Amino acid sequence: MAQADQEMTHEELMTLPVTVPLETANRALGIGRTRGYDMAKREAYPVRVLRHGRRYTVSRYDLHRHLGVADEGDVHGRAEAA
Repeated sequence: MAQADQEMTHEELMTLPVTVPLETANRALGIGRTRGYDMAKREAYPVRVLRHGRRYTVSRYDLHRHLGVADEGDVHGRAEAA
């Protein structure tokens, strides 16, 4: 399967849980599995990676921030309505 076919849609990004496995973050960022794990181990991943024993997770907040995606209820960076 081509990597472009695996990329996440905006709707999928908006419905992610608070933390996601590294494989899900890889998909959201368009990074392959092997490269993503290698980057996480070398502390070179594009967003903060949380390690839980042998598992790696990434926060939805960090993914959204890196990708420039804002939740509909997020008012940060928006001008206040008059």
